[in-house]
Amino acid sequence: MIDPVLLHLGPLEIRYYGVLFALGFLAGYFILRRLAPERGLKPEIVDDFLIWLIPGIVIGARLFEVLVYEPNYYFANPAKIIAVWEGGLASHGGMIGGILVTLWFCKRHKIHFYDLADLAVIPCALGAAFVRLGNFMNSEIVGRVSDAPWAMEFPGYEGKRHPSQLYEAFKNVLLFVALWHLRKLRNLPRGFLFWSFIGGYSFLRFVVEFWKDWPLHYGLTVGQWLSIPLILAAGGVLWHLWRNRKTGMAKTAGITNTEKA
Repeated sequence: MIDPVLLHLGPLEIRYYGVLFALGFLAGYFILRRLAPERGLKPEIVDDFLIWLIPGIVIGARLFEVLVYEPNYYFANPAKIIAVWEGGLASHGGMIGGILVTLWFCKRHKIHFYDLADLAVIPCALGAAFVRLGNFMNSEIVGRVSDAPWAMEFPGYEGKRHPSQLYEAFKNVLLFVALWHLRKLRNLPRGFLFWSFIGGYSFLRFVVEFWKDWPLHYGLTVGQWLSIPLILAAGGVLWHLWRNRKTGMAKTAGITNTEKA
């Protein structure tokens, strides 16, 4: 049996989910500061950016979870809406919240959106892996019943099941590694990393959903239906960017943000 609580400090519970969530953002912070100069961004601007990005992702992810995935539960238990430390963050909502905050931040600081977004998605992929490990410790978002040798028992669920949270964590690490190396390609167009993240994450999410114990709607889960338009949009934009890469390639790190904007 998995105990989601790391330790008790009097009435306060410190959960693995919260610790892993914090570690994900901490790792993302240092990675993004290291990458910032590659697009002519000062590392110090990452500090200001994350102050806005973190709540943007959390609020977006929570609202999506409440309004799309579990509205009946949360409307019946409104006090649970703010209990994010217990889990329940929808990745599609977090993606939307993060994009909106990045758009606003770039406009405020006169930064080209893709110069920041292309780099931010790299640590975001890694951070998402930490969150999925937190889901695993919380015994939530479990997989379908399975007789696979690696199937596991989760509190509150019957039978052994696919550890789909670990599948999610693995695909996020895989995406992080792919983006990390992809950024090194010469003449890579602005926006290519961002849309590679959108398309890659959505495609891998679509695949992993087949092992999740979610209800089906016309043969697919809600997560799969949400992923389809993102896969199509990312594929179209990536094709356009690559075809026009000679005129839309990313600027070198030696050019200032003012010149890029």
